Amino acid sequence: MHAITVKDRDAGVSGLTLTELPHPHAAENDVIVEVHAAGFTPGELGWPSTWTDRAGRDRTPSVPGHELSGVVTELGYGTTGLTIGQRVFGLTDWTRNGTLAQYTAVEARNLAPLPADVDHVTAAALPISGLTAWQALFDHAQLTTGQSVLIHGAVGGVGSIAVQLAREAGARVIATGRAADRDTSLGLGADTFVDLQAEKLEDIGEVDVVFDVIGGEILERSTALVRPGGTLVTIAEPVTVHPHDGRAIFFVVEPDRVRLADLAERLRDGRLKPIIGAVRTLTEAASAFTPDKRTPGKTIISVKEA
Repeated sequence: MHAITVKDRDAGVSGLTLTELPHPHAAENDVIVEVHAAGFTPGELGWPSTWTDRAGRDRTPSVPGHELSGVVTELGYGTTGLTIGQRVFGLTDWTRNGTLAQYTAVEARNLAPLPADVDHVTAAALPISGLTAWQALFDHAQLTTGQSVLIHGAVGGVGSIAVQLAREAGARVIATGRAADRDTSLGLGADTFVDLQAEKLEDIGEVDVVFDVIGGEILERSTALVRPGGTLVTIAEPVTVHPHDGRAIFFVVEPDRVRLADLAERLRDGRLKPIIGAVRTLTEAASAFTPDKRTPGKTIISVKEA
């Protein structure tokens, strides 16, 4: 099978190559999925788990990408809950070969059934972004109706989902980004938009929840905006500066089959619309890690030709 692989950590994006690999093996409780569409995180070449397994051993050449939508082609021993030929989508393990490949092995528990009327490209944009947004807002920040939430990077893959979920929950949503993101953010349901390049972040006042996907200076400045008893949640980096009389949480998204199924239902009835930034082929996947221009939303790799 064909797959995008990396084997030289120092080479960065230039080390991504289209390679012929053996067909993956389905271990106990695994399924083999024929990948129709896949998602990736641009920064994952810097993750230790891209290069080593759980025991710290080198596992290169490794396949990046951890989101997929496709069809089950094989069941490992003891696998239950899924069937051969079933359409599925989900989030793969960080320390195993990923989804930028024609086939991949996935723990069955990390996959959810994909409704027939949801296309694979749209589904592949949802696992990391959807689960991250949900877990940040509701599992960690415990956002409720009537509260205010500041969402950075509001037209990105994660931020755009977070804006929609927060709006549906009845929160007052303040979105941030660049000037060109204003209309898109407001169209997603944000009540207010702040241009981080031209407007002063501190002018928005205190909020109940800050959801940060940027890190650095923006993360540090955002701590002062959390009202007493409020929560700052970030996925960008461990927190070093904490809000006064508030909580600060850094987390890494976790698979959740039940929540994935719930998010898929939101797709079906139109309550949730991921922003697809670009769709590339598997042979173009390497260039997708370093796009020649910034596009809103999430880049998806179309692996199986229609």
